[in-house]
Amino acid sequence: MTIAYKLTSIALAVAAVGSISTHAQVGDATKGKAVFARCALCHDVKPGPKKMGPNLSGLFGRTSGTTAGFAYSPAMQKAKIRWDVKTLDAFLTKPTGVVPGNRMAFAGLPNAADRANLIAYLKTEAK
Repeated sequence: MTIAYKLTSIALAVAAVGSISTHAQVGDATKGKAVFARCALCHDVKPGPKKMGPNLSGLFGRTSGTTAGFAYSPAMQKAKIRWDVKTLDAFLTKPTGVVPGNRMAFAGLPNAADRANLIAYLKTEAK
């Protein structure tokens, strides 16, 4: 095998993996609604309702710990995370890993497809 052939093979493999991971990041909002059922006990996506967790309406672009009327943990207030797809994905993977000391009693979503679907749902519903 020539070096050029090996490099071409490596480039194609990297491109294929890149397209798979990019595709995995595109979520399905309909499937995300089912994932959100796990969150719905504590959170709402529509403006107004107050539950155990903060309301998620207007989540994208908001800074962590800033929803008026909700008593956040000091850790979440200090985190100053601006919520977007990337920060939500990291937080939803393992909340205590991103914000140690936060009070959310949720271990996280280890499945990347579940996270992508949930984020797609939140993007459509938490406006």
